[in-house]
Amino acid sequence: MSTSSYRKIAKDVFKIEAEAIRALGKKLNGNFDRAVEAIYECKGRVIVCGMGKPGIIGRKIQATLASIGVPSLSLHPADAVHGDLGMVTRSDVVLVLSSSGETEEMLRLIPVVKKIGASMICMTGNQRSTLAAHSDIVLNVAVDREACPLGLAPTASTTAMLAMGDALAVALIRKKKLKPEEFALYHPGGRLGRNLLKVKDVMRTGKANPIVREDMRIKEVLLAITNARAGAAAVVDRTGKLKGIFTDGDLRRAIKTQTDVSTHLIREFMIHNPITISPDKLAVEALRVMRGENRKKRKIDELPVVNPRGMPVGMLDVVDLIGIG
Repeated sequence: MSTSSYRKIAKDVFKIEAEAIRALGKKLNGNFDRAVEAIYECKGRVIVCGMGKPGIIGRKIQATLASIGVPSLSLHPADAVHGDLGMVTRSDVVLVLSSSGETEEMLRLIPVVKKIGASMICMTGNQRSTLAAHSDIVLNVAVDREACPLGLAPTASTTAMLAMGDALAVALIRKKKLKPEEFALYHPGGRLGRNLLKVKDVMRTGKANPIVREDMRIKEVLLAITNARAGAAAVVDRTGKLKGIFTDGDLRRAIKTQTDVSTHLIREFMIHNPITISPDKLAVEALRVMRGENRKKRKIDELPVVNPRGMPVGMLDVVDLIGIG
């Protein structure tokens, strides 16, 4: 068989599975709406259960639900009938996946789930199956054919289940009105979590953020910076509003002009009206500001964080941003 034949096989698979997904739209009815509402109103967890390949798809669906803040877990049907059904409560929604709707391991769960009192949603390609007959809500994932030439290996059918699970998740995102910062709460690790961190999540505060008055002498400010192990101090007026910033770079520039600057007032050498940022801005946006990308100016290593009243509430140090990636 030539390599071009392999590519034709791949294209045929893509076509069959794409057709299977497109056909799902015509099968949608009020049951999909009911499924979204049932999961949204669930007071417990969504227990996702499937055997074989549908079970693998179920674990992906469960992981997606968890990632958008829907309490959920995967339950293997074989383990379920050997004690793990104790995880299920009457407050839960059980989501079961079975192409035939007649999988023996799945059917054994029905009477126990009913006795517990949990709601049951099923994804199946057989609307007349035993599983469908005993479920509260049935989602039709029937396909005309599998991509497998033998019609045996689950291919188009599992793709349809995966797409239906994604549709549920996206509908729930809209229903929950999930915001990026809420999504970040469930993804603290990796690039996604870092990109969604806010300035207030990484800025230095309290003792690590020295705030000094503009009428203080440089030696007093240096002592405050040293004690805080910081690279800069925010300079405020008598009302507490930010007037400037003093960094170790400013100290070096001051020494070039004066033999002894320690007794001078900080207002003489501080940077007046410095660039600032809000604590609610994204950390990646702050990094762009510090790199000078928004101003086409020199880079800065410290960035004061101020509240709407112009008072300093923190300090961003480029070292901290590099530290979190």
